[in-house]
Amino acid sequence: MRNFVIRLIVNAIALAFTAYLLPGIVVTDPSIVPLLVIALIFGILNAILKPILVILTFPVTIVTLGLFLFVVNGLMLLLTGALSGGRLVVSGLGAAILGGIVMGLIGMLVEALFKSIGIIED
Repeated sequence: MRNFVIRLIVNAIALAFTAYLLPGIVVTDPSIVPLLVIALIFGILNAILKPILVILTFPVTIVTLGLFLFVVNGLMLLLTGALSGGRLVVSGLGAAILGGIVMGLIGMLVEALFKSIGIIED
């Protein structure tokens, strides 16, 4: 349960910074509760739907040497925006792909920070 909450917080922080940095991604209410709701939707989609999409798109991923996974991540962000009830607005697939990349990088930085201060254990 603790890992789930930490992952939710990491995703919410990454989403907030991504929306701040990229003009194509907008969080309509940047307070903590809507960010956590969006992060929860994103986490559920990544846990359930993303593995299925990765398996289904495996041949395309092989042909593109793994670059198609960026498209899959972008689709997850677009779908999160569609399911968030207007809390997250993603302007298109290009913004979603770039947003997925930025979210991943910021998420890695936040996790490294959490590990360095002892919130996450190795």
